[in-house]
Amino acid sequence: MQTFASLRALGLVILIVSSQAIRAENPEDPWEPLNRVIFDFNETADEWVAQPVAQAYVDITPTPVRRGISNVFSNLDDVNGVFNAFLQVKVPETGRNLFRVLINSTVGLLGLFDVASAMGIGSYDTDFGQTLAVWGVAQGPYVVLPILGPNTLRSSVGEGVDAYASVTTAIDDVEAEWGVRTLGLIDTRASLLGADDLLSGDRYIFLRDAYLQRRQAQLSGETEPEDTFSNFDDDWESDDF
Repeated sequence: MQTFASLRALGLVILIVSSQAIRAENPEDPWEPLNRVIFDFNETADEWVAQPVAQAYVDITPTPVRRGISNVFSNLDDVNGVFNAFLQVKVPETGRNLFRVLINSTVGLLGLFDVASAMGIGSYDTDFGQTLAVWGVAQGPYVVLPILGPNTLRSSVGEGVDAYASVTTAIDDVEAEWGVRTLGLIDTRASLLGADDLLSGDRYIFLRDAYLQRRQAQLSGETEPEDTFSNFDDDWESDDF
């Protein structure tokens, strides 16, 4: 009986040590069980809805048209980038994004052409989550949001503010506003088609680690300025048109 009790005690110690070790490996993901449930839901929704819609979008929309649509949304992101760079008190980055918006919205026909990138003026890719980080707000736990996917608690709040502050919010017609937002989501998913081939092992861990590393690189200033349309002439001469 004592031997059985000793074995139980030893097993309990091993279990506790093991669980502590697991938690130590993923200190930024304390909500992993719930996150995995939402991740599985997102994977199913992506397989049955997002991927087919994105693939259909690619199949029926000529390449130069898709590129122009992507550039319009990138221009809208630059408007948001001006706002956040200003809040981060980053004067050169604020000026760069503002210049991009002015050039692309005029010469680039409301952002259809990324003339600024063709001129060698890259975008300062930022968001309100990064602004909160500059202000000293803690990152918080890693969290997977329904449909929106990988996030942290801080960046989740940031996405909400960015969505509210987006230019599309100024559209008076609710249906038109959500139509634009939906097109933006489809365009983003279309740009990721084929990326699944790069994933290996546990998809949840792969995407979590990739997201957290990318966010850390953004906060460290290690990412290059975004260049979404550096050679638009090639696209408009594409055989897909």
